[in-house]
Amino acid sequence: MRGVIDVLALQKEKKLSSLIKIVTIDYSKTSSIFTFVRYIFECGLKLEANPLTISTAAVLFHKFTRESSFQEYDPYLIASTCLYLAGKIKDDNLKIRDIMNVSYNTLHRGSAPLELGEQYWSMRDAIVQAELLVMRMLKFEVVSEHPHKYLLHYLRSLQAWFGEEEWEKNPVSRTSMALLQDFHHSPAVLDYPPKFIAIACINLAFQIYGVVVPLMDECDQQPWFNVFSKELTREKLWEIMEKIMASYDEEPETKDV
Repeated sequence: MRGVIDVLALQKEKKLSSLIKIVTIDYSKTSSIFTFVRYIFECGLKLEANPLTISTAAVLFHKFTRESSFQEYDPYLIASTCLYLAGKIKDDNLKIRDIMNVSYNTLHRGSAPLELGEQYWSMRDAIVQAELLVMRMLKFEVVSEHPHKYLLHYLRSLQAWFGEEEWEKNPVSRTSMALLQDFHHSPAVLDYPPKFIAIACINLAFQIYGVVVPLMDECDQQPWFNVFSKELTREKLWEIMEKIMASYDEEPETKDV
């Protein structure tokens, strides 16, 4: 097993969830994968998109950047396009005009909505063309399996395992979901099976709040997570947890709205 993760340092120095509040970032002065995905999250929140839609957009963006260098394309155009495409994939009603206005206002804070003029139609055409580019780059394989369904299933099972009263003592469910959403800022979210990521988010939440899974002394040293996935080892679990923690190191300084 790897060394103990300093979860107290994480609690003090980093926010546990990018979804709790929208933050102000000057995107013209930043250039990193984390920032581009944060842009997707901010636009998605303003559009009131489903969290799974936002996660899908983030996954599409990470896959696209692995197939090409983001220096070759406008990363914010690709990010907006991934959000538009994710809305279609997840049947989330995100209108292209709303995406355009929110995207433009997020990059140019305080600006008025786009008028129906040359700039509007140029931007609309760019998103439509970029959508075709993303789909071709990903070979039209744009539907992915997400950890969210595993996370929900595991949390429900653990709730019954702990008992209602004991489970409610700590916000493990909310923290696990926040960690999962935040992990989508990192390309490493593509590197592990979805069910492994779900377990890692739950176990990291357990570590943060000092929660011990009951009745484990009677399980012949079998860790709790092997009940859900026999293939997952302790070493791989801690590796994923460290990747989740490392994703917070990429977060730039921000101001709360």
